[in-house]
Amino acid sequence: MEEQLIFSDKSHKPADEELGSVLGQTYQLWLEIRKMVLEKYPAGKEEWNYPGKKYGWSFRIKDKKRAIIYFLPKVGCFKVAFVFGQKAFNAVMESTVDEQIKSELQAAKVYAEGRGVRIDVKQEQVLGDIEKLVEIKLAH
Repeated sequence: MEEQLIFSDKSHKPADEELGSVLGQTYQLWLEIRKMVLEKYPAGKEEWNYPGKKYGWSFRIKDKKRAIIYFLPKVGCFKVAFVFGQKAFNAVMESTVDEQIKSELQAAKVYAEGRGVRIDVKQEQVLGDIEKLVEIKLAH
């Protein structure tokens, strides 16, 4: 099933009210993840990014040089994405993160910046794994 692209107008950065309206009940999960990342890394820089019309607007929290986590809004839910270098990838593989996440990361194409994984956020059950992934990202 093709996901509906939202926030595709480059000239209009999404506002919190619009985001809440589009995400519906999952908006609270977005806020919880955002808060958790900033509690673990208070110097995190938040920014909306527009990589192109094909992808629309996305949100990320960065440290000085790299993105810690990406938020990809969808209708009624969102995804979070991570890119892990080799050391962090090894740490994920040795962690207690869900096996499905590990297998997706294992199967991901390797780029210069590492391997990426996207996680659907529809229910709060994934929050524990996301928190572990943020901790691994920050440690490596």
